[in-house]
Amino acid sequence: MRNVRATAAAVTAALAAGAAGVVAGRLASDAALKAPPGRPLPGEPRLTVHATAAGRIALTRDLAALRPGTYGLDGDASHAVVGAVLGTEAHSADTVVRRLERVTRGTLHPGDKVWFTPTVHVGTPSTALDLDHTDVEIPGELGTLPAWFVPGVRDTWVIAVHGLGTTREHPMNIMKFLHRHRFPVLALAYRGDLGAPRPPDGLNHFGETEWRDLDAAIRYAVSHGARQVVLHGWSTGATMALRAAAHAGLRERISGLVLDSPVLSWETTLRALVAARRTPGALLPLAVRAAQGRTGLYGDRAARPFADSRSLPPTLIVHGPDDTVAPWGPSRSLAAAHPNRIALHTVRHAPHAAMWNADPDAYEEALRRFLTPLM
Repeated sequence: MRNVRATAAAVTAALAAGAAGVVAGRLASDAALKAPPGRPLPGEPRLTVHATAAGRIALTRDLAALRPGTYGLDGDASHAVVGAVLGTEAHSADTVVRRLERVTRGTLHPGDKVWFTPTVHVGTPSTALDLDHTDVEIPGELGTLPAWFVPGVRDTWVIAVHGLGTTREHPMNIMKFLHRHRFPVLALAYRGDLGAPRPPDGLNHFGETEWRDLDAAIRYAVSHGARQVVLHGWSTGATMALRAAAHAGLRERISGLVLDSPVLSWETTLRALVAARRTPGALLPLAVRAAQGRTGLYGDRAARPFADSRSLPPTLIVHGPDDTVAPWGPSRSLAAAHPNRIALHTVRHAPHAAMWNADPDAYEEALRRFLTPLM
């Protein structure tokens, strides 16, 4: 009898531990599968505003605050744009002074908590950039998808797709550049975005199902006058672009891909996002398994359909070694596997999906060189 009771107790304890592990893995996976826009990605530090003055802002001294380039600076009720570090300005040892380009929403006060974001513009192309635009509705798999259309005279359209932690405001970083070069631009909101249908399970699928909304946007563009389209995606938006290039019904109309910080290994990205929340290492495999069970994602399939380079459209990858969310290695490997189809533009000192922010001029020049043959 004692042996039976001991065995039952052991089994009960094992089941309880297993159930606890499942719950812990599920909670840990939420860091990636429920990353809301407008909040810092895991690992992006919150900084304190120490002081502001005309064209100046002092922030907590941190590696993030020392990044070169131009960034959005988000707070709970504010948005601003900061430029270069002002190394000659007087400041305390625990602060960094940057150029304060503008405050676009709310106000900044000493003590406010803020974080860097690649999104420089807020609002719409009309209010933020003074570009004429039309709000359009795209029939999607799950329902109507809202999008912005900025007209241009070319019959090659650029379809812009944001990624993790951002909205369709992020592609406004390059809209003026594209408008100067006369490209029509379609900036898409897809499943899970504000105003777009909610995915059935309420979860992010790292582009593996979301690409179908990009497929709908391609159909919309072609039916409204586009002869060809270039897909420009950031983060999981880049994953969507790769999937669409392989599987979209009108994939022969895709003349080029621009992949900024592409998520080519969802498992690696999920682990990175979960680990950034200081999750114990022992829970990382549980988080991956929980994500697989919740989303149906198995294996990293984003670039696999292109074993034959001839099926891959001309592609520009913009990425760098300081991206801790979507590591640079898979981008380098993909470019090396298709040297005649993929150009890799390397950007250093840039976090995830902020390759433009680190050096806007170099980014736009690489984009101009890539797009010129496709015009």
